[in-house]
Amino acid sequence: MPVPEHPATSPSNTSPSADPFSSSDTPPPEHGRSEATRLLCAGVYFDGQFRRRVIQELVEHEERPIAPSLGYDALPVLAHALQARRREAQTGLLLLAVWGVFVGLDLAGVGAQTLLPIPWFLAYMAVCVVSWLARGTRSSLFTLGRSVIKEATRGRLKAVLPVLPFVIAVAYWAAVLLTLFRGGDAWIAVVFPILLVPPVWAYRTHVVSVMRHQLSRDAFTKGRPPVLPATVQFRRIGAAIAREQHARLAIYDPFRPFVGAGTPYKPWSVAMELKQKTWAGSEEREEADSPPRPQPLSFTKSRPETDIAPLTGREVVDLIKPRLEALRTSAAATSRDRLRSLEVEELVYLPVGLPREEVDYAPDVIRDHLDRAVGEGAEARRHFLRVRVGAWDEQVAICLLVRIHTQGGMLVLEVAPHVLTPVRPEFKSVDVLAAHGGDSPLRDAVRGVLTSPSAGCAAGVALCQTAVSVFRTWLAMPQYALPDAPAASVRELGSVAELSLFQEMDISRYVKTLQDRIANGVQEALRNKSYETGVFDQYIINVGEGGVFIGGMSGGAVASGERASAKHTDTSTETGGGRG
Repeated sequence: MPVPEHPATSPSNTSPSADPFSSSDTPPPEHGRSEATRLLCAGVYFDGQFRRRVIQELVEHEERPIAPSLGYDALPVLAHALQARRREAQTGLLLLAVWGVFVGLDLAGVGAQTLLPIPWFLAYMAVCVVSWLARGTRSSLFTLGRSVIKEATRGRLKAVLPVLPFVIAVAYWAAVLLTLFRGGDAWIAVVFPILLVPPVWAYRTHVVSVMRHQLSRDAFTKGRPPVLPATVQFRRIGAAIAREQHARLAIYDPFRPFVGAGTPYKPWSVAMELKQKTWAGSEEREEADSPPRPQPLSFTKSRPETDIAPLTGREVVDLIKPRLEALRTSAAATSRDRLRSLEVEELVYLPVGLPREEVDYAPDVIRDHLDRAVGEGAEARRHFLRVRVGAWDEQVAICLLVRIHTQGGMLVLEVAPHVLTPVRPEFKSVDVLAAHGGDSPLRDAVRGVLTSPSAGCAAGVALCQTAVSVFRTWLAMPQYALPDAPAASVRELGSVAELSLFQEMDISRYVKTLQDRIANGVQEALRNKSYETGVFDQYIINVGEGGVFIGGMSGGAVASGERASAKHTDTSTETGGGRG
């Protein structure tokens, strides 16, 4: 793996801010109170698999820096995930103890007479397992009150699966009542299923309390965010996340460069030769068929290149940024468009190489990287201008990563739009629970009775997974593992793939608007240095019509030059070109 041209840290420039034991109780960043953060915090209670992936990425792979947290704060999400896992493990241990007594007494034959060919504990275990499988293996101890049918089921199986747990439960209790009616001693079969309800009920009550007092809109905005456990391990992890997630320096792997930015959305690039244009008084170019002018009229010659300094990437970036910031100002003054909260900042990407704790995020070190990387066109260290719009209460985020470098007489402009899709809609159940949860103890008790079979099985599975996770982390010692780059983002793990039509329209509008401002800045930079802009203008026209994109050139074409045309093989449309 290549190393950056300028190391991120050295023994002489390590700053105190890189102290792994610095306080993690600092106030959250501006995105720490966003709607996306609140929903992700609630999601760790609803989706056990999502919670495990969050802990796996941030704790079990401590050697990986966190992906940029765009529009949210990962610290409270991790804190809630650990809190939910700990409380679920405690409930699982309590249920395991009840099951242990149940199995022991049943095998000993104490108060257990059955008409079934199997012991009572096996019969009730079948009820629990079938209920859990019908609800879905991703279900957690806290269920949302609806069955989660596996998408792989088809036809009659899909119709029978929701009814099967009810049929088996009725069969179990019918056998119990028949045994009691015949005078049999089956109190174990009655008492122990009832004893399994209070732990599940208590856990559900705890989750509802968290939703009402910590994750409701008002409480989340005004309350104090949760903190990580006060251990050396989590103090180290919390300090690293706080240092990295909103920094202007990101570590990347060449095979997964933009983790955290979202899904690529029609990236494109422009590569053109920098040619200084000829000038002849007020005319831009001479007629093609006109005879050459006499030598004394020297003003028809190309302007000497020594008169103008070469174009640099910094000059182009400095012309693009004011245009984007002006767009933010005008949107704030004239409308409620999300462009009023447009974020424009420069950042640098460094390839993975140094251990996580040795990467220096001090402001002066990052500033040095930005100054040296802009326009250099290196393969390892890469400078980007990041333009981000958080729309739909941060449910949809558009991020444009722009890279410009001018070397070897060439201008290379790379624009990589990315889209973060909405957070899973089931996570919005937090608002229902916050408003109406706990209003009726009787209703909550009935829900605890009905969900205890599947919840008990889910708690047992979660307990085993927690034990494996803790043991694996202890055994692997990830803080000493080989350096690695982020592999997943908390925001992306909790997102869906679908977008509504309105969201698609907004994304297209934002991307086109931002790309237009970027193109204008590049055009002005070229004109200020008296470079020809015709080829660049043609590129931009084709980009606007969807013809020039990275990864899409196999079926596309570029039109340039006088009366030129290009035919796209997929859509069979023709694009006319003007003077190139």
